[in-house]
Amino acid sequence: MPDGQADKGISAQRLKSFISRIERLEEEKKTMGADIREVYSEAKSAGYDPKIMRKVISLRKLDTAERQEQEALLQVYIDAIGM
Repeated sequence: MPDGQADKGISAQRLKSFISRIERLEEEKKTMGADIREVYSEAKSAGYDPKIMRKVISLRKLDTAERQEQEALLQVYIDAIGM
């Protein structure tokens, strides 16, 4: 087999490996998404507001400075429209 064909075989095998890994991770992501929705549903049944929980989780992902900046900007916007 000429070297060019061997390289293509190795590349094809490596590509198949990447695709298989991505497919497996996509399936895990789908399962995790269902699990997360179930937790939100349980929380809602216990009287918590999932929409607010999502906001809290979003804020927790930010570092303190970034969160404070967003909160300050939000307040500026709220004040600007007279809320």
